Amino acid sequence: MSGHDKPRSRRFDSLAQEAFLNLWRTYDRLRVHEEELFGRYELTPQQYNALRLLRRDHPGNVPTLALASRLVSRAPDITRLLDRLVERGLIARERRADNRRVVRVGITPAGLELLKTMEADIKRCHERQLGHLSQEQLQQLIAMLREARQPHEPSDSTWL
Repeated sequence: MSGHDKPRSRRFDSLAQEAFLNLWRTYDRLRVHEEELFGRYELTPQQYNALRLLRRDHPGNVPTLALASRLVSRAPDITRLLDRLVERGLIARERRADNRRVVRVGITPAGLELLKTMEADIKRCHERQLGHLSQEQLQQLIAMLREARQPHEPSDSTWL
């Protein structure tokens, strides 16, 4: 038996574990680029994501809990996340007169301007992260990741 014929040592308990750990490692390597980018703008990735989602609904606003459900990753304290954006004047909160418990949020002109300022840097970041993949590979990756998430997401998920 040559060195090439040796059975591979068991580094993973299952193929599913190997796939999951590869996803996790990939995320860890790719997020470094984002952390540096968002740090320059004094934002967290979740704050950026909230602004991006609110821009999609502009000039309207959305209930806080609806926004929280659309974030890419769960925000354990959506109120604190939004407090920081309000303090910077990037979003505005509104309480309905007929139901004070419902808080709606919307992006402000300053928030829109910040996103516009970041556009080129965001695009370059994504190119550094995944630009080495072909369009076909990216489409396959997107489809596979959606399929992997599907049983774990609500059917009405609209995070994009």
